Order: sequence, then structure tokens, then C-alpha cells
Amino acid sequence: MAMAIAADFKTNADQACRAAEEFVNVYYDTIDKRRQMMTRLYLDNATLIWNGNVVNGQEALGKFFDALPAKQATQNQTTVLVVTCGTVKFDGNKHRYFNQNFLLTAQVMPNSIVWKIASDCFRFQDWSS
Repeated sequence: MAMAIAADFKTNADQACRAAEEFVNVYYDTIDKRRQMMTRLYLDNATLIWNGNVVNGQEALGKFFDALPAKQATQNQTTVLVVTCGTVKFDGNKHRYFNQNFLLTAQVMPNSIVWKIASDCFRFQDWSS
């Protein structure tokens, strides 16, 4: 029974990784080359939160994507998204949950590659009691 569960998990994990890779390729190819088609990737009532600004629904999404600048900050560079979460306590305050996303970009040096932060987004995750 344990072998079957492990095999099912591996199958599901592999499927999720393939779907994620395919989605990322489609998403960024579309936003770079066919921006007018971006809304087809979203449900009719989808919500996008971009730098804290909420965009709801197909019409608003279409206007939003049309208004974006053409170039990306790390275009044609190798990038990695690192997602972290946990708890943190600052100077005698209570522990708080947080999540943080780093967009790292590879900087080619003469003898190595150095990863530098292109974007850093830190958020506390506070829940009502």
C-alpha cells in the first residue's frame, strides 16, 4: 500500500511540474509577444493583484495588460523565483508569520555566476483571531 501511495505522489508531482513549466512558458511568451491574448489565460471573474493593486474581471485585465510597458526588468536573463515563509520576531515584538519572494537574476562574472536580487517582496501574514 505504501508503494502505491509513493508512486501516486510521484506521478502527481511529475504532472504538476510539467504543468507548471508549460504554464510559465505560455504565460511569458504571451505577455512578451501576444499581450492582447493575456486575458484568455484568466477565468472571466479572475482577480490579479499587481504591486498591491487589484484588477478584477476580463475587461479590467485587458486594459491592465495593454497599459503595461513592453520591456521586463530581467528580460533575456536567467532568473529564479525563491519563495520563503516562516515566523520572525523583531526586537521584543511578538512572533509574526511572513512570506517573502525573491526574484534572483544570474550575473555572469569572469569565473562564476553570481545571483543578485532583482525584486524582493516581504509581507506579514496576520490573521484575525
